[in-house]
Amino acid sequence: MELIQSFSVDHTLIVPGIFVSRVDTVGGDTVTTYDVRLKRPNREPVIDVAAMHSLEHIIATYLRNDPDWKDELIYWGPMGCLTGFYIILKGSRSPREVYKPVLSAFKYVNEVEEVPGAAPVNCGHYLMHNLAMAKWYAAEFAAYLEENADDPKIFEYPKTERLVTEGGQNFYDS
Repeated sequence: MELIQSFSVDHTLIVPGIFVSRVDTVGGDTVTTYDVRLKRPNREPVIDVAAMHSLEHIIATYLRNDPDWKDELIYWGPMGCLTGFYIILKGSRSPREVYKPVLSAFKYVNEVEEVPGAAPVNCGHYLMHNLAMAKWYAAEFAAYLEENADDPKIFEYPKTERLVTEGGQNFYDS
């Protein structure tokens, strides 16, 4: 099987930031997936799963209610590795254009008094939330984004040249 695009990025070099993960055409329309990375893969502890769940609820609700972004938002959800989130938007914007709504969403987390949709009727695991930790992660990431706003590394996936054999095998230690 062919390696999917997000697995072909060198995760040893990724820093927290906002990156274009992939651009697709769906029914003639452009759809862009962004990697919103809060933690350095394989180098920092992952985000607590209950806090991740709370961040998913809060930020998805915030973005789906943002008048400037709600019509473009297709999806906001966690990465399986618990180091960040994916946001999928209609159209094609640069990571710098996505910066402001993402920063606003993470800042908004600290204003929340309760996790939206954290009830048995609304959520598949309503007891697995941690608002206090979600606020901590959100504040940490918002501060990081603001401190590094002028650093191009937080907007561009690291580029790595990899040796590929005639048979198509990738060598990741080259």
